[in-house]
Amino acid sequence: MRDSKPFSSGAALWDRAPYQPSFPTILMIRFIVPLFIAVSISTFAQTPPADHGHGTGAEFPGLKKEMFAGITVDDLLKLGDKPKSVKIVLVPTFNGANYGMNFNGYSHGNAVLTVPLDWTVNVRFINPSPIPHSAIVIDKADVKKLQVPEPWFEGGATPKHTQGMSMGKADFSFVANEAGEYALACGFPAHSATGHWIALDVSAEAKVPTLKLGELPAKEIK
Repeated sequence: MRDSKPFSSGAALWDRAPYQPSFPTILMIRFIVPLFIAVSISTFAQTPPADHGHGTGAEFPGLKKEMFAGITVDDLLKLGDKPKSVKIVLVPTFNGANYGMNFNGYSHGNAVLTVPLDWTVNVRFINPSPIPHSAIVIDKADVKKLQVPEPWFEGGATPKHTQGMSMGKADFSFVANEAGEYALACGFPAHSATGHWIALDVSAEAKVPTLKLGELPAKEIK
């Protein structure tokens, strides 16, 4: 005859020690899963919408449009108020191009800003989106990294660039004192790897700044 007493394995369920995940489980949760998500996003972003890189993407939802009213792609690069200086205005999620991962509608280096060597670069960053973004100058080869390094030039980043900011503004400036190929990228983890960057070339040969947008020829900024 079956015992009518309830099954007991010793201590009651509520008396047992709390579950402690194993080291492999912790490793998977903390590192492997975020890496898989980041790589998936990066792969997804390699096939951008048809309007990618041309600044004509559909509007991105949730934007505070009044924060960048009147700003156009031409504001990406203009002459500064002082000699040998330029002004750059960066607006992430300017539109829906590259799923919002863009600056003024451009991504994946499809806008190229060329600045003469030793010029001062003044950047105004405006994020009208609830999604955190930032801006940082890095070596062009580093755009595929999930975690971007520190800014290449002293002062060349928004505050707390790895955390980003939502619906906020920040200004920063730096002297482009080393020739090379760089990127103005979003420093939030994995964002530059999805194409959220435009090119910044510092040239020892250039006499004036130039701006190249997509397939259009570069134009001098005067």
